Amino acid sequence: MKHLLNLLAAIALLVWGTHLVRTGILRVFGANLRQVLSRSIGNRFTAALSGIGVTALVQSSTATALIVSSFVGKGLIALPLALAVMLGADIGTSLMAVLFSFDLSWLSPLFIFTGVVLFISRQATNVGRVGRILIGLGLMLLALRLVTDSTGVLTANPAVKALLGTLSSDLLLEITVGAVLAVVSYSSLSIVLLTATLASSGVIPPDVALGLVLGANLGSGLLAVLTTARSAIEVRQVPLGNLIFKLLGVLIAAPFIGLWLRHVSPYLGATATMVVLFHLAFNLAVGLAFIGATRWVARWVEKLLPLPVKGKAGGRPQHLDPSALATPSLAISCAAREALHQADVVESMLIGMLEVIRKNDLRLAEDLRKLDDTVDELYSAIKYYLTKISREALGEEESRRWTDIISFTINMEQIGDIVERVLIDIEDKKIKPGRSFSDAGMAEICELHQRLIDNLRLSMSVFLNGSVRDAQKLLEEKARFRDLERAYATTHLGRLSDNTMQSIETSSLHIDLISDLKRINSHICSIAYPILDSAGALAPNRLRQSVLTDDLPR
Repeated sequence: MKHLLNLLAAIALLVWGTHLVRTGILRVFGANLRQVLSRSIGNRFTAALSGIGVTALVQSSTATALIVSSFVGKGLIALPLALAVMLGADIGTSLMAVLFSFDLSWLSPLFIFTGVVLFISRQATNVGRVGRILIGLGLMLLALRLVTDSTGVLTANPAVKALLGTLSSDLLLEITVGAVLAVVSYSSLSIVLLTATLASSGVIPPDVALGLVLGANLGSGLLAVLTTARSAIEVRQVPLGNLIFKLLGVLIAAPFIGLWLRHVSPYLGATATMVVLFHLAFNLAVGLAFIGATRWVARWVEKLLPLPVKGKAGGRPQHLDPSALATPSLAISCAAREALHQADVVESMLIGMLEVIRKNDLRLAEDLRKLDDTVDELYSAIKYYLTKISREALGEEESRRWTDIISFTINMEQIGDIVERVLIDIEDKKIKPGRSFSDAGMAEICELHQRLIDNLRLSMSVFLNGSVRDAQKLLEEKARFRDLERAYATTHLGRLSDNTMQSIETSSLHIDLISDLKRINSHICSIAYPILDSAGALAPNRLRQSVLTDDLPR
């Protein structure tokens, strides 16, 4: 019983070590890995090569699937190219299995010692996160050694020998068990390595080991599908397509296990080497066989998971992917995109507000007020999503981005509240009494409104790109808008002195309206402050004009 417990503990340690390495690399290099993938996806072959490289580093095709799925969800890459990346990702994780099959246990103490020193001394920095990666690598190597030692003791027991002698190969059962183990452990790599170790120790026959390997490959595809089950349709399409590749691959490869054992295995030496090379050969064969079929499979996936028809400004969160929370840099990008979705809804409210003023449309006013509830719901959803991101796993730049997203969504939520109050005032003071603005007053409102829309769109660009030049322009527009509001208030008072009846009837509403537009513009332009502050372009109390030159970084 003690030896069995030791074996189970070693298996758990292997899974945990794999988890530490995967999450550590994603925390340190997550944003860079996303950039590498986005820049190298030019055609199917370069996409597959990028998938090999990134997954060999991350040691998880599932993690790569989540990153690529987010790209498809954002419309950055087409589904066929994303499926090509996944074919390469499976080859990448197979290469790591081959590497870890060698006896590298002598590196385990060095990795663990160095990793612990780095992690404890610099825990909140990238150096500490690299230490976490080294700890994970050391634990994986140690676990593989412990598995070998434990199985050696177990197989020497006469009762265990008798039990192993009764085992008969059932390929369907082996594939099922391998798939379940891969899903439960959240790592097909650890299951393949465990299978190779057990096979080399004689715990399981070679044919059973190969069946488990096929199941582990199938399980990794199923795991990605389950992980993204609650995500948007665009995100779910990539894992489903990859699962189809794996299903077809397993169906084709299963009948050839016997041929592999008879004709290939004798030339590969050790049993563990034979198992991991079978894993590599399987994924290489699948990649080569289906690299030209990605468009066909993509069309099949799009029929199985058709995209929903989206409204102009949908109310529900569209980009807050729960599966991305395991990768903080990816989750930050999801939150930023949802913040832009919230801004789109606010823009719809602002555009509709002018239509209500012009056409006295009470039904439209009611619909626009309901959109404020949507803005509030999106704000709450984004805020809750951000609180679930591990702050300690964020770098300095990502932490600043986290704060910027919160600030942006707060401003959008406050703009929505102001627009709702403006609509109520327009109903009560203009539409129901049957009043109208003078031609000159209406022209002023239209001018301010157009500037407001332009500034909102500029602020969305500043939020998305972080351009210092655009942030400078946004603050300059704030000053112009303030001056214009004052000038229009003065001209309105001039019309009152001329006893213009329309101006007298709508005077209170007109002054309140241009004042509210200025307040909205202030919320819009406040988005520029964090960008300018990080660039050192702000004085304590005012914009430092001398710093904002053409030489400022973009």
